[in-house]
Amino acid sequence: MSTGELLTIEPQELQFPFELKKQISCALHLSNSTDNYVAFKVKTTNPKKYCVRPNTGVVLPRSTCDVIVTMQAQREAPPDMQCKDKFLLQSVVASPGATAKDITPEMFNKESGDHVEECKLRVAYVSPPRPPSPVQEGSEEDTSPRASLSDNGNVHTSDFSAVSI
Repeated sequence: MSTGELLTIEPQELQFPFELKKQISCALHLSNSTDNYVAFKVKTTNPKKYCVRPNTGVVLPRSTCDVIVTMQAQREAPPDMQCKDKFLLQSVVASPGATAKDITPEMFNKESGDHVEECKLRVAYVSPPRPPSPVQEGSEEDTSPRASLSDNGNVHTSDFSAVSI
C-alpha cells in the first residue's frame, strides 16, 4: 500500500492469474484522504498489452476510485512466468471542482513546478486457481465402505472391507 501524501494505492503489485487466450482484469483501489481534488494518470511500459479504465481521472476529497487494468489475451506464456511490465500512477492536486475533462498532460509535468507524486506498480503473474478434481460418481455399492453403528454405539466390524496396502 502506498501512503503518498495525495493517494493511497492498493495493491502495489498487480497480480494477474495468467491463462492463455484469456483476457484478465485486476482492480486498483485509489483512496484520497485529503481535502483536495486529486487528478491521476496511469501509464504503462506496455500499452498494447493492457487496457486501463479510467486511465485518467479525479478522486474527490475524502473518497475513493477504482481503476480496472485489463490484460489482453496472451497467445503464449512468458518464460518462467516472469513479467517485466510496470505501471506508473501519477497524482497531482487539481483545482476544486475539477473533473476528468479538466485533466491535461501539463498537469503532470514536473518542470511546471507542480508537486507530482509517482507510484510505480509491478505486474506479477500468478497461477490460476485449479478447478476441483473430478470425482467419479457411482452407485451406492461403489462407494467406499463406512462404519455403521449399532443401537448401543458399537461398530460392526463386518461392515469394513479388507484393504491391502
